[in-house]
Amino acid sequence: MAEAVAISEAEHKGQLTRAVIASTVGTAIEWYDFFLYSTLTSLVFVKLYFPNSDPLVGTLQAFSVYAVGFIARPIGAAIFGHYGDRIGRKATLVSTLLLMGIATFLVGLVPSYEVVGIWGAVILTILRFIQGIGVGGEWGGSVLLSMEWVKTNKHRGFVTSWPQFGVPMGVFLANLAVLAFSGMDNATFMAWGWRVPFLLSAVLVVVGLYIRLGVLETPTFRKLQSENKIVKQPVWQVMVKHPKAVWLSALARTGQQAPFYIYTAFVFTYGIAQGMTRNFLLTAVLCTALIAFVTVPLSGHLSDRFGRKKVYLWGMVLTAVYSFIYIAGLDSGVAVISFLVIALSLPSHDPTYGPQAALIAESFPPDVRYSGASMGYQLASIFAGGPAPLIATYLLATYKSGYPIAIYMALCAVVSFVAVLFMTDYTNRDIDAES
Repeated sequence: MAEAVAISEAEHKGQLTRAVIASTVGTAIEWYDFFLYSTLTSLVFVKLYFPNSDPLVGTLQAFSVYAVGFIARPIGAAIFGHYGDRIGRKATLVSTLLLMGIATFLVGLVPSYEVVGIWGAVILTILRFIQGIGVGGEWGGSVLLSMEWVKTNKHRGFVTSWPQFGVPMGVFLANLAVLAFSGMDNATFMAWGWRVPFLLSAVLVVVGLYIRLGVLETPTFRKLQSENKIVKQPVWQVMVKHPKAVWLSALARTGQQAPFYIYTAFVFTYGIAQGMTRNFLLTAVLCTALIAFVTVPLSGHLSDRFGRKKVYLWGMVLTAVYSFIYIAGLDSGVAVISFLVIALSLPSHDPTYGPQAALIAESFPPDVRYSGASMGYQLASIFAGGPAPLIATYLLATYKSGYPIAIYMALCAVVSFVAVLFMTDYTNRDIDAES
């Protein structure tokens, strides 16, 4: 790949390392912000912002506010995808980090129902929407910041798995923060303890900005600039010229994203209904995130060796099977078994999640890659990630059993399996030449 500005091999290697670190750390911070909300939806927000509702209705209301963040994600993908393809990957990523950090900090200041009535839930909804916009623009840029510094075609799966690694890191940090303050007595935790992890996000954002500002713009984007190939309306162009790649990417995400948010958000509702404690569940989710620190990059590496589609398809089969193992384990009534199935939940879905960034980003040419990858990735939020806890709550309330939830997750995996069959596998191919 030709570069607009010549730099030495050592400088290039240094920039690649810095880009991977900046993508991973920045993604971890943004997902810490996003997952804090997910973790506390059923633990805190149901009681503080919907106190007059039946417990089930309150849970549905709280998860409805939670889902607003997912509706906003494709909007963020369109906004920041446009600027990412127009002004560059780096500047856009700095903007998403700031937006997400400010919104998350403000969540920690939202007054409860007792103080402002329904306006607390309204403010929470607005901030959740802003969070969704920030996250919607984050992923595509983080992946490209890493991928477009790679010179060889043989390691893109591994390199782009590191921004994906930021997601379990965000899950880990969010649950660790909540667990740290969960040791307070319940009254203190509900009064102000839960707010501190949101307020601490301001410190993390400063760290993330410091790291990201030290990274150069990617060679791919600088080459587009030097050759005057910047597209004026990249989102429009990608939706008109590459709709198949966008929608197949979104459908390929369905079987990964829906189970993921059942494993990391709905599990608190289901586990507490089964008699598990808040700290037990937080600790189990911490463990699954820790194991994912290994399985995410390992899966990305395996996709470089065996092909994106092959690893991804096996991941969907594993997800479908594990859905039933997961529910059976939670229903077992045996603490060790319940803990184990939660701890293995994210690793069971990582053969899909590790190669996902490369599989999607490689599907688009460089001039619309930020827009295409972002839209393909985030559109799934509308029909997969966002509704998943709502659907799971409804199924549990209707059938009084977790197995309809397992069937739902397995069906999502089938949708993704079929979609991936129709995607093009660009493993180890020159994606700029292919465009």
